[in-house]
Amino acid sequence: MDFNWFEYVILPLFILLARVVDVSMDTIRVILVTKGYRKMAPVIGFVQALIWLVTITRIMVHLDNPLAYVGYAGGFGLGTYIGMLIEGKLALGYELIRVITKVGADDLINKLREKGYPVTSVSGQGRDGEVGVLFVIMKRKVNKDVISIIHEFNPNAFYTIEDMRFVSSSSLLTPARKPFRFGLISR
Repeated sequence: MDFNWFEYVILPLFILLARVVDVSMDTIRVILVTKGYRKMAPVIGFVQALIWLVTITRIMVHLDNPLAYVGYAGGFGLGTYIGMLIEGKLALGYELIRVITKVGADDLINKLREKGYPVTSVSGQGRDGEVGVLFVIMKRKVNKDVISIIHEFNPNAFYTIEDMRFVSSSSLLTPARKPFRFGLISR
């Protein structure tokens, strides 16, 4: 009896890879929709549905092959993980960093503004007395830079990061240079 390479190796790998692509695309599509990027989501959905249809058809033809099931499930898990990695690299959208400081934050504010980040500051009352509260709205791609500035100028500051779905005027958040825009990934 010869080993059937197609049924026990190639087909499960094909199903696994197809599901990785399908689920990665689904993850990106959902994130695009939730972030308000509406032009690309239907295109991704069409390709994703086509891949799913081909994949599920192959499984239905080979219902007696448990490795096809393993490839399908493995592709789903791996596709979810890869989709999250891709989304992290794309870093679409905006975030709000809220910084609460106990000490004067003038140097921190000046450095953030010098780097082109819009900062709004207000005085507040904390558990132990007066605090400064800073609000910085920025593109997700630059949040590591803002956090490193916070750590450099006020390492004991408390901060939270909040995802934002919509910003009314992104021109206020863009430093002097114009960002590159991919035509299909726009609002």
